[in-house]
Amino acid sequence: MSSSTTFWGWSPCASKVLGSRGYKERHVFRVAGCPQYQFLRSHNWQPRAVKVQAISEELLAREEEDNFRFNGVQIDSTQIYGERPVSQETLSVHGGEREGRPRVSDSLTTPIVQTATYTFRNTAELIAYQEGRYGSYEYGRYGNPTTRTCEEKIRILEGAEDCLVSTTGMNAATTMLLALVPAGGHIITTTDCYRRTRQFIQTVLPKMGITATVIDPSDMEGLERALKAQKVSLFFSESPTNPYLRCVDVPTISRLCHAAGALVCIDSTFATPINQRAITLGADIVIHSATKYLAGHNDVMAGALAGKADVVAAVRSMHNVLGGTIDPHAAYLLLRGMKTLDVRVQRQNTTAMELARRLEEHPRITRVHYPGLPSHPDHHIAVDQMLGGFGGVVSFEVDADLWGTAKFVDSVRLPYIAPSLGGVDSLIEQPTVISYWDQGPEKRAEYGIKDNLIRFSCGIESMEDIWQDLLQALAKI
Repeated sequence: MSSSTTFWGWSPCASKVLGSRGYKERHVFRVAGCPQYQFLRSHNWQPRAVKVQAISEELLAREEEDNFRFNGVQIDSTQIYGERPVSQETLSVHGGEREGRPRVSDSLTTPIVQTATYTFRNTAELIAYQEGRYGSYEYGRYGNPTTRTCEEKIRILEGAEDCLVSTTGMNAATTMLLALVPAGGHIITTTDCYRRTRQFIQTVLPKMGITATVIDPSDMEGLERALKAQKVSLFFSESPTNPYLRCVDVPTISRLCHAAGALVCIDSTFATPINQRAITLGADIVIHSATKYLAGHNDVMAGALAGKADVVAAVRSMHNVLGGTIDPHAAYLLLRGMKTLDVRVQRQNTTAMELARRLEEHPRITRVHYPGLPSHPDHHIAVDQMLGGFGGVVSFEVDADLWGTAKFVDSVRLPYIAPSLGGVDSLIEQPTVISYWDQGPEKRAEYGIKDNLIRFSCGIESMEDIWQDLLQALAKI
């Protein structure tokens, strides 16, 4: 069923003579909220009324489905990929974009929708949106098509029901804790963790009467005691942890916590969904400092939280109040970075594993912390859980004091001396100096931060170039 309708379209200027490069093609542009129409394209344009054939009812229905799908409504990925499981390599490139990008012309890359607010044609359309019958957005803090596509890619990679992307990893962590732990509640966390997370748990949450039990990552008996002694709302740990790369037994922890009515959140920044999918292991939530491996180029800051739909919805409600909204351009950079996530992480896995082996044999290194080594205390857990690889970060202790270790850091030529990790550039840091210098020796000792500890984040440079550079720096201690 079709009819003939007049629209304003674009057509070539009659006065312009087209050369050999001139062409005209018939295209269909899809514009959300507008009728689909056909038009002629060439090197010269001018608006005039053109009579075109209206699209069929079938295509109109498909447009309505697209309009809903493009604006944050999830669809079954089997509609796109079929029933056969799709690899992480392929999902890194196509996940969230084949099935959920905003349609602007026939753009191959997901467009940046740079807007702070959204419009409605009339009150009826706005009410339909409010009641969930019309797929759109309302205000930038509550959602954005570019950001939503980014969330879909992470959701698919993690095997989650929903995902929320925010400004930073810390924003994802703090918003999650505020949303899921009630006033007067109790959390369980682990000894080895990112300093700012520890700071939030120890200095901010107590103001709301929230207390915490801190256990060793491998202390399952301590976990059971805490679950019996307290009304625990949440277990929270990194895996691997920062900076000693400890790994927690996610299936066992999830079983124990769920039996006691507690949620389990795993910070999987160091692992990435390429190496470990904590949700499939039993966790309710996984968070990322997406600044690191997901974005991968040290040029954007972002955080992500993925998990069960009702849990993510609770965090999203808190996020809508607190803010922390990622900029659409930052979301685009994160989306672009994730296209190469698998190839980058696999390269970094290989480099870090070989680097850890060689460092363990070097006479100027007293200890290497890497879950891929049999000498690591949680190696058996990492083998069971980190099926894609053991990550791109290696921590090690130099046979030197604080200043001898600093001399080693100052002598390297290839890695940058900088915080962060997970990018294409190798980075090196001495945690005592870069993260804990203001704490003093006694506090650092309490946290287990040694003066001779080095954290090395492998980039994608040649392994041999990295190794030769470390050798010359070790020789100068």
